[in-house]
Amino acid sequence: MTSQLQKSKLCFVGGGNMAGAIIGGLVAKGIDKQNISVSEPWDVNREKIAATGVRTTASNVEASKDADLLVLAVKPQVTKGVCQELAGAWAGRTSLPLIVSIAAGITLQSLKEWLKLADRRTPHIVRVMPNTPALLGEGTSGLFASDDVSQEEKDLAASLLGSVSKVAEWVDREELIDVVTGLSGSGPAYFFAMVEHLIESGISLGLTREQATRLAKQTCYGAGKMLVESSEEPAQLRRNVTSPKGTTEAALKSFDASGFKEIVDKAVKAATDRGKELGETLAKS
Repeated sequence: MTSQLQKSKLCFVGGGNMAGAIIGGLVAKGIDKQNISVSEPWDVNREKIAATGVRTTASNVEASKDADLLVLAVKPQVTKGVCQELAGAWAGRTSLPLIVSIAAGITLQSLKEWLKLADRRTPHIVRVMPNTPALLGEGTSGLFASDDVSQEEKDLAASLLGSVSKVAEWVDREELIDVVTGLSGSGPAYFFAMVEHLIESGISLGLTREQATRLAKQTCYGAGKMLVESSEEPAQLRRNVTSPKGTTEAALKSFDASGFKEIVDKAVKAATDRGKELGETLAKS
């Protein structure tokens, strides 16, 4: 946690789950609650955020008026309108906040256009793709910065995401943010689906739902912990548990026969392509 983040005025436009996770991480790491302002139109979400002790409002303009860093945490479909509202309100500011956008698919080009002030100034922008394990402080984030973002601003953005992410990876081309989306942004759902099907398989073979659920959940958790804590590559961990002519080998051969690698490749590419398509569609709106 950089000293710069400690003394910065932080604004969150949007108070949903991801914003709430980041705010919780910041508060847990000692950021002054009064340095955090959140705008959220929905009463239920705003009251939930207010319970953490940070400042809340229904007004995006009010929340952002003195921000040094602004986290754009709204749905992609409303991002354009929100950006234009903010740009219209910042005409009197001598300096503009660093923008950290977690709006999926929205490109830097679109953000710069929508956030451009009447005098042609635009804020510096960092695009970020976090994922939902951030809700538990176990997130992964990919980041990409516009050319005008300074190293100090990059450090500030990384420090912000570090409050909820165990891994924060900078990519050197913007299109790679869509790949991050396909790999780690959507990735938790792939694991949830795998566990879902493991449970159903166990049930179909005679286990109770409760037994199959406990076994599958802990298997996923334990395997994940081995992946993170072991110095061995995933392929070696797989080989370690695969005895020749044994049960695991039989299962993995079944995976291979069903085209498991191709299934995973197609899924990650589909999510990547959808992120790109979403950005292109919204850019034209």
